[in-house]
Amino acid sequence: MSVKRKHALRRPNSGMVPDQGDELSLTSARRYEAFGRVMAALAADAEFIESCRDLTWWRGSDHSWHIEWRDGPYASEAAALLAEQVRDPGYEGSLVTQAGPGSAGSAVLDVMGVRFELRAIDPMGRATVRARPGLWRLAEALDTTRRTNTRHPWEELLGG
Repeated sequence: MSVKRKHALRRPNSGMVPDQGDELSLTSARRYEAFGRVMAALAADAEFIESCRDLTWWRGSDHSWHIEWRDGPYASEAAALLAEQVRDPGYEGSLVTQAGPGSAGSAVLDVMGVRFELRAIDPMGRATVRARPGLWRLAEALDTTRRTNTRHPWEELLGG
């Protein structure tokens, strides 16, 4: 025989205000929103994603985000991409500002008040990536206007 509760269990009242240590505080939510916007902007650029190897990210001890990749574009090019792509329709201008000088290997950005440190290891730059033969490119794979005697990559993928 089971025992039914008449009342729901109560949460203890800790008396904490959301910005005073609550993990789901507005400050933490802003950090994760900024991270989501940055990752969405990077993922939307197929050329960036295709050219990077070992794309990793982690949260810094100072509540900043660190994003690192091997090969691919220079860090300054990634910073310019983010400055162009991370936008909010209700806000005029970019949500991204440069927090320091960018170089081929590193760049520091401020996105919505959250610090992002970008680091490119052995970067090639976008121009070199575009000119590199043998790199399977999504844009070429989906281009149905070019006629060749060989099967298109998307035909291989779909079995057609």
